[in-house]
Amino acid sequence: MTREIIQTENAPAAIGPYSQAVHAGDTLYLSGQIPLDPTTMELVGGGIENQIRQVFTNLQAVLEAAGASTADIAKLNIFLTDLSHFPLVNEIMTEVFGEPYPARAAIGVAALPKGAQVEMDAIAYCPRG
Repeated sequence: MTREIIQTENAPAAIGPYSQAVHAGDTLYLSGQIPLDPTTMELVGGGIENQIRQVFTNLQAVLEAAGASTADIAKLNIFLTDLSHFPLVNEIMTEVFGEPYPARAAIGVAALPKGAQVEMDAIAYCPRG
């Protein structure tokens, strides 16, 4: 099986020893994205709603670089430092995804890199062309 590393300047650069995504066979594994502005590499301001939206924007940029879209996501993992934001995640998800929705997990965590309030990673079905 061949592996292809996916990298785009439209999403934040990796802040450690990992790739933005790895395409292996027909599966695309997306690394966790936090709400960093890809240009400044700083957390976006404006509260949790802006952070959630930026994470989805970052995931979409990596998906596009691989020739995929949010419709191809089979599994989404959401990490929140405050699970009371879960209803807002659900609301924004209905804007980002159409039915059928991906499988999903939402996990409360004590802390995330750079003080982010949300992080998401995903697995997508992405056959090579």
